[in-house]
Amino acid sequence: MPAFQHSITSSAPSPTAIAVPPSLSLPVIEAAFPRQLHPYWPRLQERTRTWLLEKRLMPPDAVAEYADGLCYTDLMAGYYLEAPDEVLQAIADFSAWFFVWDDRHDRDIVHHRPAAWRRLRRRLHSALDAPRVHLHHEDPLVAAFADTLTRLYSYLPPTWNARFTRHFHDVIEAYDREFRNRVEGVVPPVQEYLALRRLTFAHWIWTDLLEAAAGRELPDPVRKHSSYRRAALLSQEFAAWYNDLCSLPKEIAGDEVHNLGISLIHHEGLTLEEAIREMQRLVAKCVDAFLVAEADALQFALGLDDGTARGKELSAAVRTCVRNMRNWFSAVYWFHHESGRYQVDSWDDRSTPPYVNNEAAGEK
Repeated sequence: MPAFQHSITSSAPSPTAIAVPPSLSLPVIEAAFPRQLHPYWPRLQERTRTWLLEKRLMPPDAVAEYADGLCYTDLMAGYYLEAPDEVLQAIADFSAWFFVWDDRHDRDIVHHRPAAWRRLRRRLHSALDAPRVHLHHEDPLVAAFADTLTRLYSYLPPTWNARFTRHFHDVIEAYDREFRNRVEGVVPPVQEYLALRRLTFAHWIWTDLLEAAAGRELPDPVRKHSSYRRAALLSQEFAAWYNDLCSLPKEIAGDEVHNLGISLIHHEGLTLEEAIREMQRLVAKCVDAFLVAEADALQFALGLDDGTARGKELSAAVRTCVRNMRNWFSAVYWFHHESGRYQVDSWDDRSTPPYVNNEAAGEK
């Protein structure tokens, strides 16, 4: 199934591209965030599909039936628009791996496999610290992770690699906290959930990868500047919260405990309808706040051009990163309405995605 079955082109969707449900519609995204797609996308989709097969991350029949329709490459091709083809390919493969890992994590919980999860957690931490040692690991998920890391680590200096590594160690540990919460039936309070969500959604990983796409590591004073950091955080918060809004039916069906709507219902006493309205309000507020933060970040970027070659290059890199932050809004928005990952009404079992592998893996 083609990923762009609704007349989407490499520049922007047609006005009648797809009908978005009213509860999920954000006219500001459709009007103010024109969708674009990296020209490498058709090749990207083909090569990531091949990579999934070569790395044995999905069975061949699942790749053939579902991979394109899951639109994982579309998401990245709509985000890191100014990345070189090779870098975008590495990011897209890493993103596809991340979705498969998320599904493995979910299946280990659903099928009561805590020992398998603990083993995978240890292996991922080890692969993160020494990816080349794990390129031929017996667990395909670990080997594929190592493959993406060796490629991503080749683009920027060791200082960037160390930061990315540190950030992803935090992501793995957040997934472990989520595992324990789900096993124990613990629904985190709203603020605790939002803090955990920044890690399980990997906010700072996707933000780090903006630098890989721009071809330059940003110095700490630039990366941590309030203007840049706020725009980056808001772009990721939008994605995480909109994901929660779109995946709420799927996660209620699957007895999930990690969703902003579920936390609002459980801890704030809201009804389902009230929780949805509050999530809609928060998502819309996030978009509005980004438009202000984006202008501040671009002004900050312009000020970095001090007339020197270094200042000019740094200013250009920051502007590239901020432009790609903007791309994240439309990429995330349309992904949720095109990807088979969220089409729960079409599944035989609303709690079980048809593309997942329910078997335990890496048990040798």
